Amino acid sequence: MAAPRLGVLVVVGLLVCAVATSGGEQDANLVRNPTFAESGAEGAPAAHWSAIAPDWAPAACRLQRTDDGLRVDAPDEPYAVGGIEQTVTDIEAGRAYAVEAEAECAGIASPARSVMVRLAWLKGGRRLHPAGWLVRGPERAGQQVADVLVRVRFRDVFVAPEDADAACLRLEVKWPGKGRVLWTRASLVPANPPAPRKVTIGTVYFRPRNSTVAKNLDLWSAKIDEAGRRGCDIVCLGEAILKVGTNAGADETAAPIPGPHTKRLGEAARRNHLWVVAGLAERAGGRVYNTAVLLDRAGRLAGTYRKIHLPREEWKKGVTPGQAYPVFETDVGRVAMMICYDWFFPEAAEAFALGGAEILFAPTWGNTLPDSDDGRAEGETVFRVRARDNGLYLVPAVYDGRSMIIDPMGRILAAGKTEGVYTATVDLARRERLPWVGHWRSIGPRDRMPETYGALTRPPARESLP
Repeated sequence: MAAPRLGVLVVVGLLVCAVATSGGEQDANLVRNPTFAESGAEGAPAAHWSAIAPDWAPAACRLQRTDDGLRVDAPDEPYAVGGIEQTVTDIEAGRAYAVEAEAECAGIASPARSVMVRLAWLKGGRRLHPAGWLVRGPERAGQQVADVLVRVRFRDVFVAPEDADAACLRLEVKWPGKGRVLWTRASLVPANPPAPRKVTIGTVYFRPRNSTVAKNLDLWSAKIDEAGRRGCDIVCLGEAILKVGTNAGADETAAPIPGPHTKRLGEAARRNHLWVVAGLAERAGGRVYNTAVLLDRAGRLAGTYRKIHLPREEWKKGVTPGQAYPVFETDVGRVAMMICYDWFFPEAAEAFALGGAEILFAPTWGNTLPDSDDGRAEGETVFRVRARDNGLYLVPAVYDGRSMIIDPMGRILAAGKTEGVYTATVDLARRERLPWVGHWRSIGPRDRMPETYGALTRPPARESLP
């Protein structure tokens, strides 16, 4: 896949960065006073560290060096902000550096929202990007102590841009409430570049006509074979693949999952050693669901998603909605599936993204048509926005419009409206920033305000509907 040609910076990172903790790391650590043991001059939180304070002074956190680390709290202002930062020199452009930091959080309602580590590359003392990079984390480090104390760790690997000569490491606290954060250690050390996570994704554009259920199984299995020849690691088929192009009803198309239909598709997945996403009708417990299945490289059922948002064409026929937004760990990354009408509802894609999905597949009977002549947004635009909103790859397989592979910035990497399999090879370790906001996938979830979204979680009130 060609690198994007937009004026943005790209970095590669690891989900888990293995950094040595021997004496060698201590010697290589470019952070001075990494455990905050040395006192600073009067007014400084610790030697070599500077305070981070907001423009509005009453909203500043309190900073205090202790025998155990650097304490940050704000007992009188729950929405205070603050922290510490240090400029690290002797950065070598083009070299990889591992960042680690550890902290203890006591009484912090959401460490993911309130505790952050940020790395900004500098040139001549100026930031190369206003947002820098948020370091992956916090992840829990060890067992929780009592009911309120949680030890957390941040760790990541970044490659210094070609024009960087320094870095600013920031340990930030946002809105601690009545709690406190104790920073205990920070490091920035030269490291090996992170490994890429390449995956070849496929999506199918195909619509059977004048067919039968049995024939459709043959036709879609042949598309899996085509995806195998194209080198796909995972391929997305359409919605209700045994119904489309036939006159069959639910009695003929619906079957248990796992069952005869997944077995047949699984045979194709196994002989091509790839993952398969496919839309089927599921019969379970006296009910019928519109279900997407995930089959692994051995042809086994690895997961299912039952369509949650049902249009009138489905609920009036007795289809039952699903109730969950599962995300599945695979050898190609964390994947999820939604189905057709789900894309009308931004909450669905967001739920999958918050669950950790990196690739969201969308078997879709509906369309990905371009915008109408009068400017009305159609499926192609909406799918691109869903990908961009949530910072994930989105892969619809449709019967009208174009089957597409869309990247986390909303770019269409591959698309087609003639019969076939369309592919793109992507690197899931790649992170790309928006020009001002930064890397949305790491920033957006932290800045959400779910406590204000009550109206989204209640059934519609009669008086609120048009």
